[in-house]
Amino acid sequence: MRKIAAIDIGSNAVRMLICYVFPSGDEYVFQKNSYLRLPIRLGEDSFKNGIISNEKISLLTNAILSFKYIIKVHGVNDYKIYATSALRESRNSKEVISIVKKNTDLNIELITGLKEAKIISKGNSLEKIEFNKTFLYVDVGGGSTEFSILRKGKEKMSKSFKIGTVRLLNNLVDDSILMEIKKWLKSNIDNDDKIKLFATGGNINKIQSMTGSKSGKPISYLSIKDLSNTLMEFNYQERMMKFDLNPDRADVIIPALKIFITTMEFVKANKIFVPKSGLVDGMINEIFYENNASKLDS
Repeated sequence: MRKIAAIDIGSNAVRMLICYVFPSGDEYVFQKNSYLRLPIRLGEDSFKNGIISNEKISLLTNAILSFKYIIKVHGVNDYKIYATSALRESRNSKEVISIVKKNTDLNIELITGLKEAKIISKGNSLEKIEFNKTFLYVDVGGGSTEFSILRKGKEKMSKSFKIGTVRLLNNLVDDSILMEIKKWLKSNIDNDDKIKLFATGGNINKIQSMTGSKSGKPISYLSIKDLSNTLMEFNYQERMMKFDLNPDRADVIIPALKIFITTMEFVKANKIFVPKSGLVDGMINEIFYENNASKLDS
């Protein structure tokens, strides 16, 4: 049995997932052991000002340092730290990475939006589901939204778009981005395709519970639309109080709903499935099969 840690430095939060991996017959079992999320919101700096402020650099450094000690306590064998759109687009990203490295001795790797989309798709099991349908996988982040399409068992097509909850909150998304998404989806999905839509991320998990949808069951379009209309009747503080939302969720959930609803309308999907996986899950899968499979087989 091995332990793997995946750290995702996102635009809204920094997340760490630690998993046990052990063989079970001819397959390997990935068992989640620890998950931690810290709402640092680097995108507030990066998308508005083009750089990460000293205050955010300090917060990020402390977050990574705390993760380092947790990794040590868990006896983790392998880890990776990936940073996505907020740090990727910041003009001082190299400086930020250098400061974190100096203070924690841990390496951060910037990844492209395309790689992010492909890694996220590794965290799900779309290829194990019926191949007579077309599967659309959408992950909504703070700075970008990743789409992956699997048509009738063929190779996945993935693309990342610069639209996310933090960008939308700060009015930093042009309407043309939505048209780009629609065009890309239409060019890769036939009109007669039977669409099965999957969504991941903290927002969709919260949306599922708020709509009363049971775990493992899809959320209907009407439920999501009704929730969006209801939430928009209240201001930020009222949403926290009335719906028991954390401060870093009460604002981003509105733009997240917009992206999910728009995606459903683009592909004419009347329900959305929630597999509860994301970038860190895909990273665990990637780390294991790159570094550990041969060790476990030996």
